[in-house]
Amino acid sequence: MWIRRYKPGDASACAVLFYRAVHEGASAAYTAEQRDAWAKQVPDTEYWHKRLSNDACFVAERDGVIAGFMTLEPDGHVGLAYVAPEEMGRGTAAALYPALLNEATVKRLKSLTTEASHLAKPFFEKFGWQVVTPQQVERHGVLIPNYKMRCDL
Repeated sequence: MWIRRYKPGDASACAVLFYRAVHEGASAAYTAEQRDAWAKQVPDTEYWHKRLSNDACFVAERDGVIAGFMTLEPDGHVGLAYVAPEEMGRGTAAALYPALLNEATVKRLKSLTTEASHLAKPFFEKFGWQVVTPQQVERHGVLIPNYKMRCDL
């Protein structure tokens, strides 16, 4: 596995991975209605490129295929953390996480925050993150449960 910075040519593959992670990877934890509200369709490549290039974005590649990605916003918020469904449980997120921590150190951040799904919550807890509060996020009129989490560095 190779961890590297996002580059513009990754936008389409990351958009498809995001969609697949929500609709396939999260199917056991969220209803079809919740998954559709979360990701109705594969995001537009141009929009997705803007979203990923605005933050520090790290990409995991396995055998030349994007296996996952994570983003760190300037304020220390982990905005996106997704792995391909076939990568779940294979250490892809754990391989991405040190790059995120290194970026936080370089930026001299004191803490990190995220809004973790049911599936991501145990991953973050394994690395010392704490649940601040469970919440219900509304997307397109549908409530999607997740967890506000924090990690002091």
